[in-house]
Amino acid sequence: MFKYLNPKRFYFAVGKKKFWEFIVLAVFILFFYGPLLNMIMMAFANEYEPPHLLATEWGTYWWDFIFQQNSLKSSMVQSFLVAIITTVCSMIICIPAAFSLARFKYPGRKLFMLSFLLTNAFPKIGIFISIGVLFYKYNLMGTLAGVVIIHMITTMMFMVWLPSSAFRTVHPQQEEAARDVGAGPIRTFFKVTLPMAMPGIAVATLYTFLGSMEEAQGTLLVGMGRITTMPVEMYGIIMDYPGQAGAVFGVLLMIPSAVMIFLMRKYIGPDAIAGGFKMK
Repeated sequence: MFKYLNPKRFYFAVGKKKFWEFIVLAVFILFFYGPLLNMIMMAFANEYEPPHLLATEWGTYWWDFIFQQNSLKSSMVQSFLVAIITTVCSMIICIPAAFSLARFKYPGRKLFMLSFLLTNAFPKIGIFISIGVLFYKYNLMGTLAGVVIIHMITTMMFMVWLPSSAFRTVHPQQEEAARDVGAGPIRTFFKVTLPMAMPGIAVATLYTFLGSMEEAQGTLLVGMGRITTMPVEMYGIIMDYPGQAGAVFGVLLMIPSAVMIFLMRKYIGPDAIAGGFKMK
């Protein structure tokens, strides 16, 4: 096997096409997983000095340091609190809108759906500063409500587009069958339409929750240091301490994301994600 480590031998063994496919795949893996592996390495490095590739001393010093911070528990609680409130409010507001966009045709419908892309089409810091002017007027700066609104603005695209696609996959004949046996409109929606669209809604809910968990710029600007989530706390740690402390926070932020993705893995797939971006 080790003889194939020679690039020339490997080239002639697999052929020109397979060789370049392997090179492209290797570059992609290095580009995609390289920063992740470097962050995990730094999280367990007591001492790390560039340009060394690996740590000069391994250990859990920075883990102990982070867990000794009094603000860690409060930032974790606030992160989960804001993410849960954002997700619930987004579901209440956006799912009816997604159903309307999926089932009713009216002038400006496509333009309305495309408008949700605007929050992701421009640098977010400019949008947050513009919104901050309005928030000062309505006394929303430094409040939980203001932070939740900012988070909803950044995640609303997923919570509208993906459920809208899911509702379109429910055939009207199935709803008509429920109506024929005596079910009313509300019962038909909750017993037939909503359960069948639930995979797409679950994916949108996951993206909304994770998007809220990792949002930092808007929280830092609107929260004004009063609402301190884990990403905001990480910014402060990075500015005051070496990169190893920030890497520990990065790993901590990955844990809830990884757990939720694992629990909802049966709903996550290219069909569910790409389906939300079909304009009909």
